[in-house]
Amino acid sequence: MDTPDVSHLLARVPGWQGRAHVVGALGGGITNRNLLVEVRGADRVDRVDLTAQRFVLRLAGKDTELLEIRRSVEHEAATRAASLGLAPEVTAFLEPEGYLITRFVDASPLPPDELASPQRLAEIAHMLRSFHTSGPLSGDFDAFRVPFLHHEAARGRGVAIPEQFATAAEFAARIEAAFDASPEPRVPCHNDLLNANFLTDETQIWLLDWEYAGNNDRYFDLGNLSVNNGLDDGPRAALLGAYFGAPTPRRSARLDLMMIMSDFREAMWGVVQQGISTLEFDYVEYATTHLDRLVSAASRPGFATLLDAAAAGSPDA
Repeated sequence: MDTPDVSHLLARVPGWQGRAHVVGALGGGITNRNLLVEVRGADRVDRVDLTAQRFVLRLAGKDTELLEIRRSVEHEAATRAASLGLAPEVTAFLEPEGYLITRFVDASPLPPDELASPQRLAEIAHMLRSFHTSGPLSGDFDAFRVPFLHHEAARGRGVAIPEQFATAAEFAARIEAAFDASPEPRVPCHNDLLNANFLTDETQIWLLDWEYAGNNDRYFDLGNLSVNNGLDDGPRAALLGAYFGAPTPRRSARLDLMMIMSDFREAMWGVVQQGISTLEFDYVEYATTHLDRLVSAASRPGFATLLDAAAAGSPDA
């Protein structure tokens, strides 16, 4: 796909007119297009500064509000995350398009096996807890509502709803009832902790892509991280220990149940994308894979036990 001409956008960033140009496209996105932008140094009276800095321009995908993305909340969350040292600096936010410009970080993807190590999980737990305790955001991302909002959006675009949706919805209702029996306050969450969103350099882990950020149940972030990165029992216990101080039956159950809700969200996200995305990606297979994994996990004999444990006790249990 050709790189679009965005010179008119770059000229709207204060101080960039005549200095900025697109180097090329950054791969990996399945919702938006990300471009690498280089900005040359400004001329000075005594010399010409030939240094250049690099930034990332995110061009929002088509109709992404149907994915429950609110670009103003993304900007708010990314700016906060940067202030906490979790994410790259936010340079500009172009409205009304909702295009975000952040500083490019010279870092590499965090390998899944390294992410699952106790040291890295402790770092990530600290990052998540830092953001979770930073105060409410201006928008919500309710793990129990989003899959159904995606269902309605997909139907509105004429997308065929998978047969497994009804089964998944029944499991989700039982999980929500268990959480409602022992409620906790909503906190600001990232809500999209795919492996591709973690980069590392010699000094730290960077967490990218805050477009799905919103107030949610903290266990959704923990479950979303776990299922998307293939964490087995040991690493999940280590994650809970690093986040809370110790795993408990209630905490473990809530994390495991949110792994199921994460797959429900991902599956229905893939269904909506079939009706709106112009990117080359197999969203049908994506949705099917997550629905199959959801139904398999919720059909295991221990599901009812998880529901009972999640419903019991207080948030400190």
